[in-house]
Amino acid sequence: MTSTTEKIVTEEGAQLDFSKDMSYSDYLHLDEILHAQHPLSPAHDEMLFIVQHQTSELWMKLLLHELGAAVQCVASDDLGSAFKMLARVSKIMEQLVHAWDVLATMTPPEYSAIRPYLSNSSGFQSWQYRCIEFMLGNKNAAMLKPHAHRPEILARVEAAWRAPSLYDESLRLLARRGLAVPASALERDWTKAHEANDAVEQAWLVVNRDPKAYWDLYQLGEELTDLEDTFRLWRFRHVTTVERVIGFKRGTGGTSGVGYLRKMLDVVLFPEIWKLRTNL
Repeated sequence: MTSTTEKIVTEEGAQLDFSKDMSYSDYLHLDEILHAQHPLSPAHDEMLFIVQHQTSELWMKLLLHELGAAVQCVASDDLGSAFKMLARVSKIMEQLVHAWDVLATMTPPEYSAIRPYLSNSSGFQSWQYRCIEFMLGNKNAAMLKPHAHRPEILARVEAAWRAPSLYDESLRLLARRGLAVPASALERDWTKAHEANDAVEQAWLVVNRDPKAYWDLYQLGEELTDLEDTFRLWRFRHVTTVERVIGFKRGTGGTSGVGYLRKMLDVVLFPEIWKLRTNL
């Protein structure tokens, strides 16, 4: 017999029997999600630290889902679908930017109370973030090392490292459309970061000087600009939050902390997209 707690009356007066039907909690696996927070310290503020990072990882999971599909769409000339996905990626990054606003409410003494309990764990070790970096073209073999102890994760990160990035596929698309993209940018070692190339900039300049003739490629360039714009904000908000909370202490994962993060601010993912603005 179904208990009263297993029945819910809808606004229309109908009864739903959740002893047989899937509920909201069942669908979202809320029991697993809401019981995945296990603070190690007695500090009140550790819950904030855990939830902020867990929710960011969930947003990154969606980001990778959208970004991976967008890369495939660009590779197959399905730009309409790619534009929708890339726009969503930029919006997800906006969510990740604002997540730092919440963590920034943690003061240095509050973080100091939980830091000894973190051991060597660090956001630097986020394999999802590393896949995002690699798919956006910031390739660096040294960044595989933090995942060497987990072969199944290492395989996923290494696959992103070895594959053409979003920008690589965009340049291949320009070449398929008859634009003069040099062979060195089309068939190369995908494990290396793309280096700025004057001929690639000229190809993008052709597109931007005649948007009507190359409308979808022009729009692709703007989607890439939006994406890198929000990615830069994400990185900037990260470094300022870390400096606000821990100053210039070393990171728990062994990096130089703020010093390392500031160097990352200088990385340009789509260099010709930005440089062409000066030369238009």
